[in-house]
Amino acid sequence: MMELFAVHEVQRPGQPVSGVRRPGSVSEALRALAADPNARPVAGGTDLLLDLQRTDRTEPVSLVDLSGIEGFRSIIDDDDAVIISGGVTHSQIVADPLFREVALPLAQACLEIGSPQLRNRATVAGNLETASPANDSISALMALDAVVELSGLDADGAVVRRQVPVADMFVGFRQTVLEPGELITSIRIPKLGASNRGLWVKLGLRKAQAISVVHGGIVLRMEGDTVAEARLALGSVAATVVLIPQFAEALVGHRLDEGTIARAAEAAAEAIEPITDGRATAEYRRTALVPVLTRSLRTLAASEQASMWPTDPPTLSSLIGADRRPKRMLVTDSTEVSVEINGSPVTATGAASRTLLDWIRDSAGPSAGQPLTGVKEGCAEGECGACTVVLDDDAVMSCLVSAAQADGGTVTTVEGLATDELHPVQAAFIDDFAVQCGFCIPGFIVAGSRLLEQYPDPSDEQIEHALSGNLCRCTGYYPITQAIRSAASTDTGGDGEATQ
Repeated sequence: MMELFAVHEVQRPGQPVSGVRRPGSVSEALRALAADPNARPVAGGTDLLLDLQRTDRTEPVSLVDLSGIEGFRSIIDDDDAVIISGGVTHSQIVADPLFREVALPLAQACLEIGSPQLRNRATVAGNLETASPANDSISALMALDAVVELSGLDADGAVVRRQVPVADMFVGFRQTVLEPGELITSIRIPKLGASNRGLWVKLGLRKAQAISVVHGGIVLRMEGDTVAEARLALGSVAATVVLIPQFAEALVGHRLDEGTIARAAEAAAEAIEPITDGRATAEYRRTALVPVLTRSLRTLAASEQASMWPTDPPTLSSLIGADRRPKRMLVTDSTEVSVEINGSPVTATGAASRTLLDWIRDSAGPSAGQPLTGVKEGCAEGECGACTVVLDDDAVMSCLVSAAQADGGTVTTVEGLATDELHPVQAAFIDDFAVQCGFCIPGFIVAGSRLLEQYPDPSDEQIEHALSGNLCRCTGYYPITQAIRSAASTDTGGDGEATQ
């Protein structure tokens, strides 16, 4: 019989998850991966969970949750380098002034990845391991000559480590040199010195939440007015992120004047063999690269590489970086996990195979005896923001969080913002007519309330950054941003200072 209705890919069940192991150390994680050939490591999960959802149903996989490993979100200032552990998120990089001072290209790349909610979960190591040529932080790390530490087990079960330059990590499209069972446990990033200038640049189809058409990291070492060394790494122009030696050859030994800049930009454009995909043609990429690099080199020539960095970009995160020891070492769908939701403990099963979004709506709400349907599924891939909740003080896209990772944590949904009266953001959305169909509004309200906790009197720029992960299909964003301004005024008593 002819199939009358085709199921959309987001409605397919995807690859099932049989269980989630939550080790407390790297060695425990490596042993868990070695014991199960179908095990997959997960930290933030923003790429992995989406991949599983898009995979046709096959043999179940198990997940090894790295988020509870001691010290896995640490940042170490190590004299001539900065060392970040495998669980460090993009938000941590954005918020830490150290990176703006000594590794600006990485900070700039991390700020352009996804949205605040995604950056609160997504890790720099995960960006490397996914190995897409469009992954923004790769070109920054490659230009900075960063080195990754890979950890695995030897034949006797002892932990062994090896060092691999980021430039040597990738062997093909979404393929790396990682062996089965290996983990990225740290990344060593050499500091830019006084003679260095570095910049990261991106061409996208929109201001936020855009996959790069072209992205690149540039690092120069100057001797007076002359370029002594140069590195350019480009992404979204080939199957992997690539270094462009022709760019360096055109620069080294020359002053950074208009003639040198023009020759270097043209040399890079001629050296690449760009791809054609849904975002741009190969011809467009090659043509666009020339003005992108020209403007970048002019910026470096003027030493204005940090001029576009926003003032205190909001992260919607506590950024405490603390490691939370897992409450349960193994979670299956029959395991009862406990999460404090809107101030009340909720216990329910079904967490291993569900996202936090689905678990809140389908399991936690019924278990608590009250509907928790304010959190919405709009896109199921972390782009619309309708599913935004606060998990352990971080605004996150709950459609890309494993529910098992929330065990023992705290969650706030839109239902938890109002107590005896509406939250100021909720009231402002009504007063300023910021609501139309209402589907996206819970996510806006949760993100907006988290912004005001971080910045009680945010600037317009901070409001735009904070809401960049939330999309509205009904109307313009002016009433929505005005509602945040109104709520800030109400919450601070109109004097710009937070009330107690």
